[in-house]
Amino acid sequence: MAEIHGTAVPGFEEVREGFALGQRDDGGAAQLAVYQDGELVVDLWAGGDPVSGRAVDGDTLTVVMSVTKGVLATCVHMLARRGLLDLDAPVAAYWPEFAARGKAGITVSDLLAHRSGLSGLVRGGEPDWFDWDACVHALAEAAPLWEPGTAAWYHTFTYGHLVGEVVRRAAGRTPGELVAELVCRPLGLDLWIGLPEEQEHRFVPQHSDRPPTTEAEAVALLSGWGFDPDDPLVGATVGAHLAVDASISGFNTRRAHAAQVPAANGVSNARSLARMYAATIGEVDGVRLLDPAAVARAVAPQTDGLPAPAPFDRLPSDDPARFGLGYELPRRGLPMLGPGSFGHAGAGGRLAYAQPATGTAVAYTCAGMTWPKTGPEPRWVPWTEALRRAVSADGRD
Repeated sequence: MAEIHGTAVPGFEEVREGFALGQRDDGGAAQLAVYQDGELVVDLWAGGDPVSGRAVDGDTLTVVMSVTKGVLATCVHMLARRGLLDLDAPVAAYWPEFAARGKAGITVSDLLAHRSGLSGLVRGGEPDWFDWDACVHALAEAAPLWEPGTAAWYHTFTYGHLVGEVVRRAAGRTPGELVAELVCRPLGLDLWIGLPEEQEHRFVPQHSDRPPTTEAEAVALLSGWGFDPDDPLVGATVGAHLAVDASISGFNTRRAHAAQVPAANGVSNARSLARMYAATIGEVDGVRLLDPAAVARAVAPQTDGLPAPAPFDRLPSDDPARFGLGYELPRRGLPMLGPGSFGHAGAGGRLAYAQPATGTAVAYTCAGMTWPKTGPEPRWVPWTEALRRAVSADGRD
């Protein structure tokens, strides 16, 4: 069992034990932070960088993958409450070039809920994801891969540039600048989309024991399921999968950290992510990011009952992804603290969320990239069960 450092206040001691049980003794870095009613009650860390041998602490930074999507969503809802962004408006109202090739009717909400038909780009035609202008141009020129609004399919990388460009057009600042201005400075967070070079010394790289999937392997797998690899959506899905695999090492570079990929390349730690989510549901040192009305709108289910787009609608699934407006909602593989929870997971096992009913906000970061095929990430299970018991002790669960 990995050696655990940090603190858990009285009433949350079992969460520390659960964190210890969930950690593998492989040297991989991990952090867990919990805010309860605006106060930090759990602040734990373990492991380190297996390459350099450097230990981590609560201040250590790592890439948080798709947890970044929830950070961007928080900015979106803040802009909407300030009247700078209408979530029901067509994307083209802010980004006129986007209307090309049948996209005039796609709304900002469609982007946030992964319903836009732009889950990827045609295989072989993907831009450099670190080149903002190239990505935005490619998405403006792309045709939807299914009729927008009729199906939902995860927008792995495109989410960040789609939502991020709308934000940039509406507010006149890049996503990274807005995160810094609206979220990080008021709360004093160590959280960046576009990491400053002077923070690089705090970064621990992510790693995986599994070799990256090759294109031939991905195509063979989908072909084995009866899918045509020449189908545009199938090809785009292959491309998105390969991009995630490439990011395991690719996101460890200075170029990746300096870029803005708001779907995936946020750099932070558990303390800061939990603090952000705590401020979406209540005050943290006098700062609140979202009011109850904004939270209610953000977490209203947007994809329940929507199928996957063809041909993936043929795949059996008893645990489909569930989305509100930019946030993931609870399901079997992502239980969080149950109904009412909202947040976002990230490839490799990252997770950050809040549950308004219990006043709880949680973040788990890690550098060892694992991901189960079914069910929740095993590293989450022991501390989640302990946390559920701890926050239900006052009868609010």
